[in-house]
Amino acid sequence: MYTYQRVLSIIVFALILLGCNQSKSASVPDHPNVVFIMCDDLNDYQGAFGGHPQAHTPNIDKLAASGVRFINAQTNIGLCNPSRNSLFTGIYPHQSRNFGLDKKTTQKLFKNNKTIMEQFSEKGYYVMGSGKLLHSNQKNLWDEWGVQINNYGPFAYDGEKQVAHPSVPQPFRSIGDIDGSYAPLSDIPIFQENEIKGENPGWAYSGKDGKVFHYVDETNRDLVPDELHAQWAAKRIKEMDAQESDQPFFMGIGFVRPHTPLYAPKRFFDMFPIEKLQLPLIKEGDVEDTYYKVNYPVERTADDKWYTNTSKGQMYSKMLTESYGGDEEEGLKHFLQAYLACVAFVDEQVGIVLDALSESKFAENTIVVLTSDHGWQMGQKQYLFKNSPWENSTRIPLVVRIPGIEPGSKVEQPVSLVDIYPSLVDICNLGDNNKKNEKGLSLGGFSFKPLLENTKSESWQGPEGTLTAIATDVVDYNLEAQTFSYRTKDFRYIIYPNGAEELYDLKNDPNEWYNLASDKAYEPHLIVMREKVKNMVNSNK
Repeated sequence: MYTYQRVLSIIVFALILLGCNQSKSASVPDHPNVVFIMCDDLNDYQGAFGGHPQAHTPNIDKLAASGVRFINAQTNIGLCNPSRNSLFTGIYPHQSRNFGLDKKTTQKLFKNNKTIMEQFSEKGYYVMGSGKLLHSNQKNLWDEWGVQINNYGPFAYDGEKQVAHPSVPQPFRSIGDIDGSYAPLSDIPIFQENEIKGENPGWAYSGKDGKVFHYVDETNRDLVPDELHAQWAAKRIKEMDAQESDQPFFMGIGFVRPHTPLYAPKRFFDMFPIEKLQLPLIKEGDVEDTYYKVNYPVERTADDKWYTNTSKGQMYSKMLTESYGGDEEEGLKHFLQAYLACVAFVDEQVGIVLDALSESKFAENTIVVLTSDHGWQMGQKQYLFKNSPWENSTRIPLVVRIPGIEPGSKVEQPVSLVDIYPSLVDICNLGDNNKKNEKGLSLGGFSFKPLLENTKSESWQGPEGTLTAIATDVVDYNLEAQTFSYRTKDFRYIIYPNGAEELYDLKNDPNEWYNLASDKAYEPHLIVMREKVKNMVNSNK
């Protein structure tokens, strides 16, 4: 028999639970603020995503602990321009035929489809941004634009032009001022011809306009672009915090690191001594059961140089090994050190933005999204670059922190960048009109809001897996001429233009070492995956 006190305690407990549930749902306004942070070429080298055991990313890890991690998030195409175009319009590359750096399909895409910034603006949001968001930013899409600067700088500068860093050995240095360069800022580029003249510019924000980057030492130097973007964002958050305004805002911050050139302050390089670096697991001969090199060949030219129309990744791998006397591990360690240094550096910039947000009145009514445009392959399968069909290149970090959602949870369902647009539309109640005219394309992705509320939700309406295309700048935009990679929770399937296939059992082979496409035991899986890709590519949704 219940006593009066026990009945009363049950009622009080029930009211507390009810109040908690009500406050949980009420904590998210109809139009919450959004801080959208995007890094460039950032793979899963963060503690929260476990991509490299020595990665130093306390700020991204802290964000992940306070939000939801999508541990199987994937890019939709492995190159900056088409990936960002897809993300900010919600349109798959195979829908738009935007597979590369070409301007024609890019212009057509933005002419007929609204960007997510335009969607926010139409709902009364104040839209502001700084850094690298779209590959070529269109300032007309923003109410306010932040720092005007070349995002990739500083560059080694010989007084006339941007050049590759002179400390990088040949032939890797010959790749150029962007992809062929890595060094701490303290390694001031010295050019003998300038020394003779008694002058040595060393660094420049941009050699094209001759804007010199001042550097004396770590405490006496100009700020690099990512630092400027972080400080701009923190300053604007503090300024808005002091204002009496109810207007919601969308703030985009695009950090360029760890995109090449891999330059960062020396203290970040010092975190990763060469002699203590752990290389990723690389299986000897791993490339032999793959078909990428057949479809995207790399050749020696008559003057004994590497050449390719389509596959920088294979070429860069070969050139890096040659630059260190044929020692593949030594070459990878030097490149890896610079990459990890730039990851740690950009993590610090992320922390500056997040700290400003947490100290403001917006801390409890702002959604935070952190992601990257694609990953980066660090020598696996003799490939050093982005834009491969395998996990290291296609996997991206994706963290979403939203008020009222259980912190520290993780989602195993694969989602992709194209799902961010419909998710923000859903969460922020922006409406569903993404087309500018009748030629506009329907959204390709699906809202992952149900997965934020319940990581194992069966309300996810999207496909079982995610689709990634290989970026090309070829004239042939027919779908049959493209390579597609399809990632489910347990499998990856790849189909090349020549019909060759790869199949990996990720549950038992997370490193994708064994292509099972010719294994009869896996034929049922192969048939299913092949059909899923076919249906997805040939569908508008």
